Amino acid sequence: MATVPSRHEQLLGQLVELFLSEGIRDLTLADLAARLHCSKSTLYALGPSKEQLVVVAVRSFFRTATVHVEERTAAEPDPAARIPAYLRAVADALRPASEQFMSDLLAHPAARDVYRRNTEIAAERVRQLIADGVAAGTFRDVHATFVADTIAATMERIQRGEVRANTGVGDAEAYDELAALVVEGIRS
Repeated sequence: MATVPSRHEQLLGQLVELFLSEGIRDLTLADLAARLHCSKSTLYALGPSKEQLVVVAVRSFFRTATVHVEERTAAEPDPAARIPAYLRAVADALRPASEQFMSDLLAHPAARDVYRRNTEIAAERVRQLIADGVAAGTFRDVHATFVADTIAATMERIQRGEVRANTGVGDAEAYDELAALVVEGIRS
């Protein structure tokens, strides 16, 4: 049975959606309170400052995204299909994020650190998926840590906006392309 989200959980979800669609930088606490139909003191219950509110919202976004990504990955029985399932789920999780949000995220040191840490966790997860595929005989006997490190470097370039700047490819689409490239490169 699903639990009903509390008022704070609902408000946090709405805050995440607002940041994803409009970005972070230009929204003041007064704007947020007006747009979310609450008081500033209600927002302060989520975070004591706008800076902390941003971090709380970004952490919530990545925590929710991680749950969905892992559910989709676990639903894939084929080890060869788990990596694209994982990376495509990451791409899908990032699709609601506007260019303004991604730009603001990279400009906000604490939020950028949350994104960087989640990218590191994702790279380690891909390493595990590669090692599982090698053990199952689905992938060539590759050096899983090296391949994962290469993937992590690309993920970091995606995170820093370098892929978008150099290619015009958005973050979500870049993860789709990375998934295809990796699997074709290591398949037995």
